[in-house]
Amino acid sequence: MRADRLVSLVLLLRRRGRLTADTLARELEVSTRTVLRDIEALSAAGVPVYAERGRHGGFALLPGFRTELTGLNHDETLALLAAGSGRGEQVFGLGPALASAMRKVVDALPESHQAAASDAAQRFLVDPETDLLSRRPVADRVPGTTMIEVRRAVLSGRKLRIHYAATGQAPQWRTVDPIGLVTVRDRGYLLATRAGADRTYRLSRVLAAEELPEPAQRPNRVDLDRIWRDRSARFLSGGDHLTVLVRVSPARREELLGTVLAVRAEDPDTDGWPRLEVTFQDARHAEWALWRLGTDAEALAPKSLRSALRDRAATLAARYGAPPREPLPPGRP
Repeated sequence: MRADRLVSLVLLLRRRGRLTADTLARELEVSTRTVLRDIEALSAAGVPVYAERGRHGGFALLPGFRTELTGLNHDETLALLAAGSGRGEQVFGLGPALASAMRKVVDALPESHQAAASDAAQRFLVDPETDLLSRRPVADRVPGTTMIEVRRAVLSGRKLRIHYAATGQAPQWRTVDPIGLVTVRDRGYLLATRAGADRTYRLSRVLAAEELPEPAQRPNRVDLDRIWRDRSARFLSGGDHLTVLVRVSPARREELLGTVLAVRAEDPDTDGWPRLEVTFQDARHAEWALWRLGTDAEALAPKSLRSALRDRAATLAARYGAPPREPLPPGRP
């Protein structure tokens, strides 16, 4: 781990020139004291890094120094693969590894191409936290140490012990056989089996994890896409889930999608409002989600949901259509 950090420190100085200890600490996600120790270690190893004093000082490499230590490590390779499929580097805890890997990729380019690559990187912004209409939903956050244990067990094929907080239940320790990791709309899931039965765990509800030495009971090859489709279909067909046909303003579409369990179908409407067939946890969940969208959404089916929303609107209209009640005198019930 420290060797990777030392390489990243050298690459940062090569790419960006003089940097302060605070800047290096922020980039490497360590303390300033750790950066100073790393600088000393590099100097002792013969890397020509020197300090410049003063208001605009910092650390820098001697001009012309170049290192060939650009080999990607295991986590960095995973991060590049995850980045190719969306925001997996955040959900699976691979963000720092991705940043380190990209520094190595840029450093491996011919010098004539490095400036162009750096300029291009500044001119592309993919999937920012805010858009022109609303704030993005906050992605699941999992403690780094927990995510490392989960990833290790998934990749090594060993059993995994997790402290899991299921909805409406006290957290419990469970031993599972991990199969794979899936990210859907910034939410991460662990696919596993427990005592031979299929289980799907939300990563943000895993409070702690421990890789066990025993081998997991699972096939050598796996089709995660097929497994996810099968489990999604079983999940949506069970319980009191409610399927709703709804029209929604394009400006509120993402807000609606942030509340549903699944989107079954989507078609454009004649007036520009898309029609979506979506699934909610139950009727109460559907009523809450559509009520908060006000006139920017209309439930077309089922009839029971339309009736519930109409009755709620009528009650609210009657309340505000009447004169306000006089406040009670102090001391009277």
